[in-house]
Amino acid sequence: IGTVVAIYTLLPKYSYILAAFCFVFLLTAFIYIRYKLKYDVIAAESDTKTTGVLADSINNHSSIQLFTGHEHEKDRTGETIQKQREATVFNWYLWEGIGAIESFYSFSIEFIIFWIALGDWKLGLISLPVIVLLQSYLIRLIENLWGFSGITRAFYESFADAQEMAIILDTSYEVADESADVVENVKGKIVFDNVTYIYKNNKHKILDNFSLTIPAGQKIAVVGSSGAGKTTFVRLLMRLFNITSGKITIDGININKISQQNLREQISFVPQDTALFHRTLIENIRYGKRDATEEEVLRAASLAHCDEFIDALPKRYETYVGERGIKLSGGERQRVAIARAILKNSPILILDEATSSLDSRSESLIQDALHKLIEGKTTIVIAHRLSTIRQMDRIIVIENGKIIEDGTHEKLISKKNGLYKKLWDLQAGGFKNVI
Repeated sequence: IGTVVAIYTLLPKYSYILAAFCFVFLLTAFIYIRYKLKYDVIAAESDTKTTGVLADSINNHSSIQLFTGHEHEKDRTGETIQKQREATVFNWYLWEGIGAIESFYSFSIEFIIFWIALGDWKLGLISLPVIVLLQSYLIRLIENLWGFSGITRAFYESFADAQEMAIILDTSYEVADESADVVENVKGKIVFDNVTYIYKNNKHKILDNFSLTIPAGQKIAVVGSSGAGKTTFVRLLMRLFNITSGKITIDGININKISQQNLREQISFVPQDTALFHRTLIENIRYGKRDATEEEVLRAASLAHCDEFIDALPKRYETYVGERGIKLSGGERQRVAIARAILKNSPILILDEATSSLDSRSESLIQDALHKLIEGKTTIVIAHRLSTIRQMDRIIVIENGKIIEDGTHEKLISKKNGLYKKLWDLQAGGFKNVI
């Protein structure tokens, strides 16, 4: 704009021509870039898909080896990369296309201005110095237009790259806080009062008028066949989903009235398969309580028997564990998860069969760590191996979203036609007690 105004003060006729040129140049660039946007999105999506396929193959490398799937994965990955290549090359042609159009426009306006200026010079209307000045202004104007066009193209390409992330960020939370009440000094009494949960549009009730009271400090196990509702039970307690009807309370307070952050501060969760951050061991353990001192972290690690393998590492607690903790064994990752829970020291503890896939030595060490962890806490154990729960205060058997049996191991094992007895007989009671 400044360049056109400067030319207007000297040569108004030329400023009108250049203003019209700017309008046509920018309008063409805008229309073309808008047209190109959909192909930018396709290229970005193909790039994401290629990354996903490669990551999938790398993460499942052992399965590929075991099932001799190298050729299949090679073909599948090659197909995906070829599609990405085609999308990228076509996008590159489009990029060069707008460059060619803008070059044509730039050459044309220079030729037109020079041809008009030459005619005016012959008529004595302008001098050669003015023509040189006009040409310098014109070069500056074209450079500015090219720069603006380049920034616009880069913006739209970035917009295409960010579209998938924008969709994720724009997704509404499945669970939202109705209020931000804070609970303190939680004892750990848990009550499920006629809770029903239906997953999204599915008509099947995963939990059906489910009622259960767990006194503070009691240790219970949840047993049932696959799909019975065990995992849903604990996920609803942690408010990872919203219940369809009924209510869940902790110490008499409806968890929907408690902020999710405050609620989850009261619960420690040790999953069946622990995934760690690609950070140091001390950072991973400290994740249970991020303001913990080094002394507290070392104590938690010792109680969870983490120090036994950490002390053998060259960098000890400063050792990076790899993506998802791949540099550690399953037992070592599980001990880190228990150390986190010990460090967090929440009044409610949930264990998702924390020893189900460990070797005997790891299981023995974790067995001892779990005894220390559950002391004085309301504990819920999701059990797949029934031998791990014989010493629990209560065993809850769930089937089709309802509690069908409730009692101690001795009580339930005495029911000849009970589901727990059938499951116990199937497993033959041949495992060592863990808790």
